[in-house]
Amino acid sequence: MAGSEYTMPRAELEKPAKLLIVVAPFYRDIADNLIAGATAEIEATGATYDLVEVPGALELPTAIGIAERLSNFDGYVALGCVIRGETTHYETVCNDSSRGLTLLGLQGLCVGNGILTVENRDQAEVRADPARMNKGAGAAAAALHLIALTRKWGAPRKGVGFIPGADEMRIAGHSKDKSTA
Repeated sequence: MAGSEYTMPRAELEKPAKLLIVVAPFYRDIADNLIAGATAEIEATGATYDLVEVPGALELPTAIGIAERLSNFDGYVALGCVIRGETTHYETVCNDSSRGLTLLGLQGLCVGNGILTVENRDQAEVRADPARMNKGAGAAAAALHLIALTRKWGAPRKGVGFIPGADEMRIAGHSKDKSTA
């Protein structure tokens, strides 16, 4: 239903977070608007960020995966734009970049997906513009909300996939020190 968008309240964090914004700047002006929206949202919550660029949207999940293994970020914001062209490359880039980010999220990373997948430049400009749809801020807000949930439900575990590390059992909504099972 057009015109009935819902916006969640801004994420509230008890302690500051540090995010990595990874951007594919193929369309520089679009990327700059996405970055402006994302950085404003991150700063509004009192969080900090680093910013890196990668060659294209397909490299966004890889860069985030590398950063997760080798650095100490609380969350990630993936920004880029894919505009439909005359070949099937559009579908490949859209599907594989999104799938990569989803898989990272399912592994427990707090990822906001701000990859615009549009039919034309006009659609991209509207979605990227901080004064209009502001999808960069939306991606940052998504990452910040996931960080807040992660902190609410407990520290990251050292298990594999969905298997908890050590011999602990956690129940959603309870701290690990107060076992109710």
